Amino acid sequence: MSEESAAGARVTATPAGVALAPLDTIADGAARNFVLQLRAGRFHGFVVRRGDSVFGYVDRCPHAGLPLAQMLDDYVAAGHVRCSWHGALFRVEDGTCVAGPCVGASLAVWPVTVRDGTIVTA
Repeated sequence: MSEESAAGARVTATPAGVALAPLDTIADGAARNFVLQLRAGRFHGFVVRRGDSVFGYVDRCPHAGLPLAQMLDDYVAAGHVRCSWHGALFRVEDGTCVAGPCVGASLAVWPVTVRDGTIVTA
């Protein structure tokens, strides 16, 4: 694969220890999109905050393969992660679909944690 095509490829994992943002940049109950340019390609994910905990997912709906949000950072509705394309709802804590066209399927987990007030990849 050429360097140019690798740069445009979409990857589904990131290395551990990448600092993403201070925890307080995401409101409690909200989410934020992150795009990381890696040697292997570009990673698209999002992080949902619940108090001092964070939950990360690859930004790809298991139903249609599209990013979940049509508008920047618009991932959470009624306490669930929501796919804005077909209305699927996923539990924040584990990414399992509880309503919509992909019930029982799950979002791909993106391991993240909070270290010294900063969200980092795990």
